[in-house]
Amino acid sequence: MTMKILVIDIGGTNIKVASSDQRVPIKIPSGPKMTAEQMTKDVLAATKDWEYDRISVGYPGPVVNHRPIAEPHNLAPGWIDFPFQKAFGKPLRFINDAAMQALGGYKGGRMLFLGIGTGLGSAMIFDGIVIPLELAHLPYKKGRTYEDYVGLRGLERRGAERWKKSVIDVIERLRAALVCDSVLLGGGNAKLMENLPSHVILGANSNAIEGGIKLWQDVSDPTTATKGEPAKTLKPAKSATKVE
Repeated sequence: MTMKILVIDIGGTNIKVASSDQRVPIKIPSGPKMTAEQMTKDVLAATKDWEYDRISVGYPGPVVNHRPIAEPHNLAPGWIDFPFQKAFGKPLRFINDAAMQALGGYKGGRMLFLGIGTGLGSAMIFDGIVIPLELAHLPYKKGRTYEDYVGLRGLERRGAERWKKSVIDVIERLRAALVCDSVLLGGGNAKLMENLPSHVILGANSNAIEGGIKLWQDVSDPTTATKGEPAKTLKPAKSATKVE
């Protein structure tokens, strides 16, 4: 029996929803007033005619044991204690949204993922092990953070050309610091980048969806999955991907 997976990618501007059957995502506007309860209602309404057994959620913040442990910076509060499992009524796994995109686009080696959208998402895959990172709010320049320069605020404040230079600078600094072979650049504003270095790969829009589907690869039969159990280590596939 083939498992059907619903993938929810929560962003500061839009929530993208797709599935293993519906690979082209639909968009639900989010923003600073979006609550966990409203997200749940909107997703359930938008997918009322879809069939799925399991749910993967890409969350814009730190995740431990498939639960958010901090409120998102670009959405309304109230996410940490919300009963997602009860609200959706399906087995559900959370992962940091950048880690989910990294997982979907990973091809091998030591890869840094940077998602430049409303904010700055980051994750690393180190020889097949997904390592979520929180680099966005580290200090960068002039009392501002990395996200202040390469997120949407930086683009609007400084203009496209200066923003692009900052993106390249941040890529090179973080790649050197984390000793990575390649950088996967994703997020809604990655498409604005041109003439990227050879070690920087422009991420596909489908990466988050593929990553959400991979989250359940360690469960072969949906009828035997334990409700809300943590992800196990995946056996290395062609992309040598593992999830802790």
